[in-house]
Amino acid sequence: MQQTLNPERPLAEAPPFLSVRNLRKQFPVRIGFRKTGYVSAVDDISFDVQQGETLGIVGESGCGKSTTARLLLRLIEPDAGTVILNGRDVRKMDRGEDKVVRRSMQMVFQDPYTSVNPRMSIGENVSFPMKAHGVGKAERHERAALLLEQVGLHPHHASYFPHQLSGGQLQRVNIARALALEPKLIVCDEPVSALDKSIQAQVLNLLKDLQEQLKLTYLFISHDLNVVEYMSDHVLVMYLGQVVEACSSEELYREPLHPYSRVLLSSIPKVDPNSSAPVEPLGGEIPSPLNPPSGCRFRTRCPFAMEVCARERPILRQPSPGHGVACHLYKA
Repeated sequence: MQQTLNPERPLAEAPPFLSVRNLRKQFPVRIGFRKTGYVSAVDDISFDVQQGETLGIVGESGCGKSTTARLLLRLIEPDAGTVILNGRDVRKMDRGEDKVVRRSMQMVFQDPYTSVNPRMSIGENVSFPMKAHGVGKAERHERAALLLEQVGLHPHHASYFPHQLSGGQLQRVNIARALALEPKLIVCDEPVSALDKSIQAQVLNLLKDLQEQLKLTYLFISHDLNVVEYMSDHVLVMYLGQVVEACSSEELYREPLHPYSRVLLSSIPKVDPNSSAPVEPLGGEIPSPLNPPSGCRFRTRCPFAMEVCARERPILRQPSPGHGVACHLYKA
């Protein structure tokens, strides 16, 4: 059954820059002797992203956030579903078209240290995507220096090696490399989780400035709900490979509807030491992705679980315009 959020759009609004429909991915896993099971990492998810906006994806570890990102970039191939980027079906492109489209999609990885080649200089790391796409040497060097300046580093850092830079500086290098081919979509997979809080703020502000200057579209994945609130226009909440809530960032943080979303938001650390807002506890055991519960996958931990939750998988409904929630509590 399809899970999607399709709010009524004004006729004048442009079509989505990125449109994903019914995306699925299973991974085979060996279970014992001569037996194979399948982990459903991404199970029938759909969403749209407008050009110049940021879509945040949140959820616990193992919910399918990073797998979704890798499917969009074709780092791994989906089992089913369509990915439409700027009106073009990414999965149906031939080799020549595919190389052109790959320039439009880049990724900033989580760990700044392991996502650069330690044997290459900073300049070589930044210019490597250009080399792979046939850009001349002189142009590569010139553009690498400009990119380093654009992300807040000095051109002389091009001669440095990764071990000579801090984590924050290396993440700026990774952002510069992602910009090398002038992409329109950048997937940020936990881009600040490995950095100190003060450095996180600098990198997030840099990403926002670059988005405004270059009209970039972001897919922003993070465990830190405060970071997602700051960066995102819209948010998807994922649980065990499925989207359970989809709405604007403002609505999610003001009035979360799904019980899982409410638990996630109540777990955000409070700055005020006198705050007495209770953390909603979760009962039950975390289900195995090899054998997820029938019906609603969250029902084994949900305080509001009903009999219907075990029988039927909830679909994304819209209790209010543009706010989708996959929960039997909101049956129309």
